[in-house]
Amino acid sequence: MKRPDIIFIVLDTQRTDRLGSYGHHRQNSLTPNLDRFADQAVLFEQAIAPAQWTVPSHASMFTGLYPTAHQVTQSHQSLGPDRPHLAEVLRTSGYQTVGFCNNPLVGILNNGFKRGFDTFYNYGGAFPSLPESSTNLPWPLNHLTERYTQFLRRISYPIQNFFGQSDLAFSISLNPLFTPLWSKLANFKGQNERSVKDVRHFLAKRERGSDKRPLFLFLNLMETHLPFWPPPEFVDKVAPYMRRDREAQAIMSRWNRDAFRWQSPLEEPLTELESRVLNDMYDAEVAYQDAYLGPLLDLLAERGRRNNTLTLIVADHGDSLGEHGYMGHAFVGYQELVHVPLMVQWPQRWPAGRRISTPVSTRRVYHTMLDAVGMLPEKLAGVTPAEVHGLTLGETINGRDPEQSSALAEIYPPLNFVKAIERRRPDLIESFGCQTLRRAIVQEQQKLIQLENAARELYDLQADPLELANLLDDRPAATATLNFRLNQLTSQVERQRDNLTTGMAVDAEVDEHLLQRLRGLGYIE
Repeated sequence: MKRPDIIFIVLDTQRTDRLGSYGHHRQNSLTPNLDRFADQAVLFEQAIAPAQWTVPSHASMFTGLYPTAHQVTQSHQSLGPDRPHLAEVLRTSGYQTVGFCNNPLVGILNNGFKRGFDTFYNYGGAFPSLPESSTNLPWPLNHLTERYTQFLRRISYPIQNFFGQSDLAFSISLNPLFTPLWSKLANFKGQNERSVKDVRHFLAKRERGSDKRPLFLFLNLMETHLPFWPPPEFVDKVAPYMRRDREAQAIMSRWNRDAFRWQSPLEEPLTELESRVLNDMYDAEVAYQDAYLGPLLDLLAERGRRNNTLTLIVADHGDSLGEHGYMGHAFVGYQELVHVPLMVQWPQRWPAGRRISTPVSTRRVYHTMLDAVGMLPEKLAGVTPAEVHGLTLGETINGRDPEQSSALAEIYPPLNFVKAIERRRPDLIESFGCQTLRRAIVQEQQKLIQLENAARELYDLQADPLELANLLDDRPAATATLNFRLNQLTSQVERQRDNLTTGMAVDAEVDEHLLQRLRGLGYIE
């Protein structure tokens, strides 16, 4: 059988509970295009992200390892040399590897996430890297423009890496005066709709071309991350009151400016109006994202190789919108963060319309894509064909789940945010456990959460999907069983860690001249 094309789409910060295919109910679905895709795919009802934020979760999907094993749990760390990146393996196997990325933590930081890509377009940052066709300029202006922006990127990337990897610079960036600058002018959320149009153009051009290599295409979208700026027509669809309600408008404006609050514990619960505004504007972003994904999903369904194309749509994590006293996705492992959508479509191999209730880890997209290739190149350090085939999602689809129907999430807090909270609100650190390592295991319909390796919370997800009733003291047998399995998994990933060179520190130094300028402007001491 010919090797399939592989389309890997990550919906950054996409909550499961906002998709119609996962049971979200409004008068009209927010996601008709994704729902149609799900109808033709295998949908995993209980997919669990290996981590609650972008860096460790992407590292897991790119290596197939849990965070404790790969140890890329902070923005100043890089993938080690002992585990091949997904794109490296596919390129060695003869694939054309292309990335279209909107998240600066994936596309800008020098963390090894771009290893193995023949071409990697980055839509975030002050000087995005875009296809020449994206500029709408005639030749040779498009070529000259790209050469000029390459020069600017060489200057700007060290500075952007500094702000992403330096705790002090990160803390400075959270000042509400600066948030509009880096969130808009520096394309913090990328240019998502534009990137999808460029993917469509790339695929259409490739269909007409002579390149016969199989394709691996990675697309990261960041639409549903704060700040929320959905187009007016989607606000009108979801939250028409925003047109006339000045108080609601002021609430959204304040939240969009104050980046410190995007990932912080809540000092006070959200007011009823705050909660409504944040949830509705999040939903408007979800609807907007679905609308521009529609033409891309239609194009994928019409391609000549559509039957032998493996398409995976997944989220790296979800988002808290006030639940359990938290905003964002920095510190906890509740379902709004780690329960993510996962839909896989391969018409030639898997039947459409299947729904799988078995809990699975989304790190297994790595094994699934490599297993689809078939014969892997020799000398793949750190990964064996037996491991790849044993952990493919195809095993679970065929009723042979290799992980005892369980999935692990490891909650390593982003330390740059912890230190920012220490500077502003040190009282929140201990009371909300902001420095605490948490782990969670989902098995069948039960979930156990550990804090610093001690069992603290047990939930029945079927009866209590919002995780409001802690059953730890009421179900000692279930607690013991899940705690044993969680400790077993932890021991396994620690053994993997001990055999790998992982989590290498990135050199985050920056030009001393820049530091002097920042001091002169009063930004640092």
